Amino acid sequence: MKFNIRGENIQVTAALREYVEKKVGRLEKYFETPQPTDVHVTMRVHRGEGTIEVTIPLGGVIIRAEETHEDMYAAIDLVVEKLERQIRKHKTKLMRQLRVDTISKQPQRENQQVAVALAEDSEEEDVDINIVRTKRFDLKPMDAHEAVMQMDMLGHSFFVFQNSDTNDVSVVYRRNDGRYGLIEPK
Repeated sequence: MKFNIRGENIQVTAALREYVEKKVGRLEKYFETPQPTDVHVTMRVHRGEGTIEVTIPLGGVIIRAEETHEDMYAAIDLVVEKLERQIRKHKTKLMRQLRVDTISKQPQRENQQVAVALAEDSEEEDVDINIVRTKRFDLKPMDAHEAVMQMDMLGHSFFVFQNSDTNDVSVVYRRNDGRYGLIEPK
């Protein structure tokens, strides 16, 4: 892993850099072969609280976690725990998909036995995603500022709209620091 560590409103000391590399470097144990990947780490201090954001691109998947705590070292520990959960969850999904693909190629009688075993495993390993509501709505062309106003009026934390400047579907969202973000397709 190659680390790209930067600080905003904080001096990244050698001790902090070493601690991040040691803790985040432990995540390599989850990969069969060492991944030649860049790890982007941003540390910032805002209103006396330290925030660390870690982004790890892994072959088409981006693993990202952010954590805030009064103590920067504690925030680093918390963000590593969050990243570990995400990596385990991702690997579990890949392994489950691999097993399902293997099952579909076996004779029918064996499929039923293995499917039951998989169902038992999945209950232990991961919480199922349960979509409880689906919404459909017409996308009204508007600019990003109007979309932010609509989002605030609705009291939502994000808003999907058709960008009148580009005619693409975009998303505005409220960030943790109270500011707004815009997500646009490439």
